[in-house]
Amino acid sequence: MRADDPEASPTIIKRCCAAAYDHDAVRILAGDQLHPGGARLTERLGRILNLGPGTRVLDVAAGQGTSALELAARFGCEVVGLDSGRRNVESARHQAAERGLADRVAFYCGDAERLPFADGQFDAIVCECALCMFPDKPAAVAEFSRVLRPGGWVGLSDLTRRGPLASELEGLAAWIACIADARRIEDYLALLAGAGLIAGITEEHDHALIEFVERIRSRLFAAEIMVGLKKVELPGVDLSIVKDIVRHALAAAKAGKLGYAIVTAKKGG
Repeated sequence: MRADDPEASPTIIKRCCAAAYDHDAVRILAGDQLHPGGARLTERLGRILNLGPGTRVLDVAAGQGTSALELAARFGCEVVGLDSGRRNVESARHQAAERGLADRVAFYCGDAERLPFADGQFDAIVCECALCMFPDKPAAVAEFSRVLRPGGWVGLSDLTRRGPLASELEGLAAWIACIADARRIEDYLALLAGAGLIAGITEEHDHALIEFVERIRSRLFAAEIMVGLKKVELPGVDLSIVKDIVRHALAAAKAGKLGYAIVTAKKGG
């Protein structure tokens, strides 16, 4: 099934993405950091957005809350994390309590294309390696702009692509892996501009993507052994499909066809 097939409706894509990132397989293959660059790029994004005490931040597609908790701990800001996966939200709330950050970090379940927040509530929005996965990107970015206060900033870090990719990286599974609908940096800027946001800083971090995919490849090898020894069960996961996507993604990243970038934009007023 391709992401642009009629069967792969936005509803199916959202449901598949939520289920995939709520599955234990993601944590086994990617670990705690679900985006290239991990905590290092999250901190870099926080510095670019000038986060600090008194800043109210929304982390869209927060996963298990790793970045939200790091931002709160590192910069002293208040963070609200939103994710479509209920298990992720429950885990993130547990982690916030464990780290003594529940007074400054809260997590909710919701849809990025219909944010459950009033207008102008946030000073900054962070969205890491997730916009590429949303079926209706203009709707999501319009929601980012709506909940930002005037003068607030959006900070994306996301996969970038340069030209056509191998057919193995164009289907629904590759969409869930953040690849199939990745865009050029110029396209992300156009999306943000379409929501009335003014372009800020862009930075390319392509090497972080290569490191990330190579790490997943190593963990995938270990997971195959564990599954073969029946030490781990991954129901519903076809590791051969994952291996195929990882192999082609690494080749595309090393060929410069896939990359990773930070893109920021400001709400005027």
